[in-house]
Amino acid sequence: MSGLKEGGSRILSDAEWRARLTSDQYEVARRGGTERAFSGPYWDEKRLGRYDCVCCGTALFSSEAKYDSGTGWPSFWRPISVGVIEEREDSSMMMRRIEVVCRGCGAHLGHVFGDGPAPTGLRYCVNGHALSFVVGGGEED
Repeated sequence: MSGLKEGGSRILSDAEWRARLTSDQYEVARRGGTERAFSGPYWDEKRLGRYDCVCCGTALFSSEAKYDSGTGWPSFWRPISVGVIEEREDSSMMMRRIEVVCRGCGAHLGHVFGDGPAPTGLRYCVNGHALSFVVGGGEED
């Protein structure tokens, strides 16, 4: 059943998410899947723009913080603003990692690692299927 999350953002039922998203988007964002390296959208995107949550449209990352990590996934050294991403401990796959999810709707985005570039030293390794791209979308849009 649909409802409202704290703060008023809409939470959809599983059937509503399935109807709204492609099968790849659903698998990644709602079921916590991972696309194969170099297979998803935006890993090699070079245009200026903004990366939003594919599920709820929350602005997550700017192309200004995107870099080529060589991993085959879109990588960013910081989110677009404080508070748009939530970090959760992930001990799946016999590893200890930090999962990143959209604070607006809880969509799985990927993971954050401490091997990124200056100035943060972080690498937000994000599945392209969890994102939508707005060409020319700035940080204030």
